Amino acid sequence: MRICVIGAGYVGLVTAACFAEMGNQVICLERDAQRVARLRRGDVPIHEPGLEPMVRAHLASGDLQFTSGWNEALRGVEVVFIAVGTPSGEDGSADLSHVLAVAEALGQQLQQRCVVVDKSTVPVGTAERVSRCIDAGLRQRGKTFSVALASNPEFLKEGVAIADFMRPDRVIIGCDDEDAQECLRRLYAPFLRNHERLLCMGVRAAEFSKYAANAFLATKISFINEMASLCARLDVDIEEVRRGIGSDTRIGTHFIYAGCGYGGSCFPKDVRALIRTAEQEGVEPSILRAVEARNALQKTLLFQAVREHFSGYMQGRVVAIWGLAFKPGTDDIREAPSLVLIDALLAAGVRVQACDPVATSAVAGRYATALAAGQLRLGESPYQAVEGADALVLVTEWKQFRQPDFLRVRGLMRMPVLFDGRNIYDSQQLSEAGFLYRGIGRPAAGDCKQSAA
Repeated sequence: MRICVIGAGYVGLVTAACFAEMGNQVICLERDAQRVARLRRGDVPIHEPGLEPMVRAHLASGDLQFTSGWNEALRGVEVVFIAVGTPSGEDGSADLSHVLAVAEALGQQLQQRCVVVDKSTVPVGTAERVSRCIDAGLRQRGKTFSVALASNPEFLKEGVAIADFMRPDRVIIGCDDEDAQECLRRLYAPFLRNHERLLCMGVRAAEFSKYAANAFLATKISFINEMASLCARLDVDIEEVRRGIGSDTRIGTHFIYAGCGYGGSCFPKDVRALIRTAEQEGVEPSILRAVEARNALQKTLLFQAVREHFSGYMQGRVVAIWGLAFKPGTDDIREAPSLVLIDALLAAGVRVQACDPVATSAVAGRYATALAAGQLRLGESPYQAVEGADALVLVTEWKQFRQPDFLRVRGLMRMPVLFDGRNIYDSQQLSEAGFLYRGIGRPAAGDCKQSAA
């Protein structure tokens, strides 16, 4: 099929590359001419394992193209995917300005009937608005054809997005047009050969499904984090509790790891948007409000633990941070817990030495002043980061941080104190290695007040 993907961001690039992988002719429309120039060279501006080689391969084959011109993008197109951003507005609702601008442009530019698919995460009713906008433009131009609208929400996890797209656990298609539904069935058939996981439903149900899924996963995270806070007061190890409840198949093991809070471009934004939708419909979103509040609190706990360890005497301390991205496998720092920690440490007069395999450049742009003043140092080496540190904080559980040489780490630090924001370490092992260890919702190992003065 000839496919146009509008938007060369995270979702758009993965979608375009993966459809090209299956032999489709894909053209990706992006308004940023500099971004288009980079992509035409095979220079992918985001970190996603496997994406850049795939883009380069299909640029070479001609199955994937990039353009900033509408005429070129829409010529002979059969399916158009809208994959532009829907950031949070000031009131928490999804900002649909980019989506509606695309709809308006489609109404002015389309020359033939096609299927238009909302791939962006959008509130219930957006497809209807997009359809009306496109139809108005077509009528204004005297066109007699119409377009079929569908919702096809993405369920990609940063760091494993290629695998998620190529081997999806489900594909949701919300569409009321039988021909359009069949078109999308054919398009996704190669991805579903080994298991039929295509779910067809109404457009509004498909739109809502994405928000409900992300809100539920965020709820699981906030729930286990709240249980961790209670465990900390009761001298109970949340890791043992996690294993105990995760063995119940009704609960499962996913998204019940206690930690320092969730971040990224999806969960925070989608929870806020769903809260706003509920408010607009007169429904009190008490659970969603609690999820959001718990997550905001959770992001502050690491700083509180460090400050408590040093009895409030923070000025001039040196704190090392391992991990800056909101999760492993990505350079995305949007709403990352590391930023909350860094902000608090810098405000308290602490010198921060941080490292991350891929996210340091993104952090550098945010903290230019602190970098210039020498209060923040960024690098890629975990051992360089801990030199002379009074404490080490693990924030993002990258693989290279999982089994370091702790004897070497201890020798480099001024004080062997470790705050484990993801509970990935064996507290007993760390204690025996001479560290003072504190996790999230876990009994402290060693005397965590030792050397605090």
